[in-house]
Amino acid sequence: MKRITTAGYGLSLCLAAAALAGCGGASTGGGGTAQVVDGGTFTLGVSSDPGSLDPQMGAGSTLFAVTQFAYDPLVSVDGESGEIRSGLAKKWEVKDSTISLTLADGITCADGAKLTPTVVAANLDFVSDPNNKSPFLGTFFPAGAKSVADDAAGTVTITLAQPAPFVLNGLSSLPMVCPKGMADRTSLKTATAGTGPYQLTEAAPGDHYTYTVREGYTWGPDGATTATKGLPKTVVIKVVANETTAANLLLSGGLNAAQVAGPDAERLEKAGLYSAKTPALAGEQWYNYAAGRVTADPAVRMALTRALDLAELRKVLTSGQGTQPTALAANEPVACPGDSVAKSQPTSDPKAAAALLDQAGWKAGGDGKRAKDGKSLALTFLYQNNNGSAGDAAAELAVRQWQAIGVEATARSQDETTLTSTLFGAGDWDVSWVSLNVGSPDQLVPFLSGPAAPAGTNFAAISDPDYDKAVTAAMAIPGTTGCDAWLAAEAGLIAKADIVPFAVKVLRTFGKKAEFQTPGQLIPLSIRVLAK
Repeated sequence: MKRITTAGYGLSLCLAAAALAGCGGASTGGGGTAQVVDGGTFTLGVSSDPGSLDPQMGAGSTLFAVTQFAYDPLVSVDGESGEIRSGLAKKWEVKDSTISLTLADGITCADGAKLTPTVVAANLDFVSDPNNKSPFLGTFFPAGAKSVADDAAGTVTITLAQPAPFVLNGLSSLPMVCPKGMADRTSLKTATAGTGPYQLTEAAPGDHYTYTVREGYTWGPDGATTATKGLPKTVVIKVVANETTAANLLLSGGLNAAQVAGPDAERLEKAGLYSAKTPALAGEQWYNYAAGRVTADPAVRMALTRALDLAELRKVLTSGQGTQPTALAANEPVACPGDSVAKSQPTSDPKAAAALLDQAGWKAGGDGKRAKDGKSLALTFLYQNNNGSAGDAAAELAVRQWQAIGVEATARSQDETTLTSTLFGAGDWDVSWVSLNVGSPDQLVPFLSGPAAPAGTNFAAISDPDYDKAVTAAMAIPGTTGCDAWLAAEAGLIAKADIVPFAVKVLRTFGKKAEFQTPGQLIPLSIRVLAK
C-alpha cells in the first residue's frame, strides 16, 4: 500500500500533529496477515480535546488528527518519495507564479452538495484574508495569493504575489470546507462540512467524537475509496488525557489506536502490539520576545540556553530514545534534508550563562537568586502534557539547571488546547516547549517572523531581521534548489538562541486489532480493522 500523507504539519501542541500536532511512518508488529473485518468500529485515543472543529482556524495536532476524517486537501504528498499526488485535484500545473488545479469529477460534500471550483476559491480567499486570522495563512497558503475559479472548465487558478517554492506541499495540508460550512463558520465548531471519507455524527466535547463512513467516496489520493475491504464503518475518537490509561485501554481492547510516547510505550512494544512509527521533533524550546517579558533580552535567552545540558534533557525527555535534530522542518518526507543544527547550536556552559546574566544586570543576591532593579529573574515555563512522566521529569531537570545559575522558573504542564490558547491568546509565558512539526521550511516562516499573536501566528513575537532577509533570498530560489539557503536561515536563528531544537524521537502510534499508516497524521483511508 502506498503511503500518502495529506497533512504535513502539527503543532505539538506534531500547534503532528499534529499538531501547532504528530508526522511520517513505518510500521511493525501486530496484524500481519490477520483477516480484516468489514463494517467494524475503530476507536482512536487522543491526549486532548480538539476544541473548535473548524479545520481552517486551528493548528493543534489533535484538531489536525480529527480533520483528516471529514475533510480533504487539494493534493497529497507521497509519504516515501515526497512527490505530489492527487487529492481533490486530479491534475495540477505550476508555471512561474501561477498554479492551475483541475478538480476530480463527481466530488460531493457529506450533505450532497457539489464541490465546485468556486467553493475551492472561496476557501482559499478565506484563508488568505488576514482579517480571518487563519493560522494557515503563510503556512499552507502564500500571503497575497489570489484565486480565480472556472466552474465550466473545473479549474482553480492561483496567482502568487511573491515566490513560494513549496506551494503544493502547503496545499496538501489545507483542508477544503463545503458550502454549508463556508456560509456558517460557527457551525464548524461542533459539526463537519467536508468532502472527506467520514462525517461527524456525534460530538461530546471532552469525551468523544463519532464519525461515520461515507458511501460512494471515490476521490481519495490515487483513487482511494471507502469501498476498501476492512475500512471501519464507524470511527470513535476518544479523549484519554492520561498516557498510562491509554496504554491500559489498548491492552484491554478499549482502544484500537493511540500514540504513546513515554515509558508505557515499552510495555506495549513488548506485548507485541502493532505500531506505526514516525520521527518528529519532540523537544523544541521557544522564548517569548514580547515587550515586558524577561526573555525579550537576547542576553537572557542565550543565558537560559547555555545553562541547559541539552543532551541530558534529550535523554530524559525521550527516555533515552531521542537524537539531536538536524533541521527545524523535520516531517517526513523532509523537503530540505541537511543539518542546520549541529554547528550552530550554542554549547552548554553554565558559567558562561551566569556571566551573561551578570553583564545584563541580573545580579545574584545572598540567596543566589538573581534580580535587576528590584525585579526577580523569574520565568513562567510551559510544556505540553503529551510526553507523560518523561516530560515532567525533563521539565523538572530544566528548572533545576536554571536554578543553578540563579533563575527561578515555575513549570506548568498544559494540555494542547490550553497551551495553544495561552501561546496565541493570553501570552502569559516566558519559555515554552512546543514542537512545531512541518515538512518544508517555508511553512515555518509565519511562526518565526511577521505579526505577533494574536494578530498573526508568530506566537513568540520573534523579530530577527537577518532571518527575514535570508528568507526573502531563499523564497526566490525554486524548490529544493534553495535548500542550502533555507538551512542557512535556520542556522542563523539557532545560533542566536532564537529557537532551541534539542530532541527528535520516533513516535509510535500503537494498534490493537487494527493497522494503519501515520505519515503526517493517521490516514483514515489506511485503517484496516482486524479480526484479531
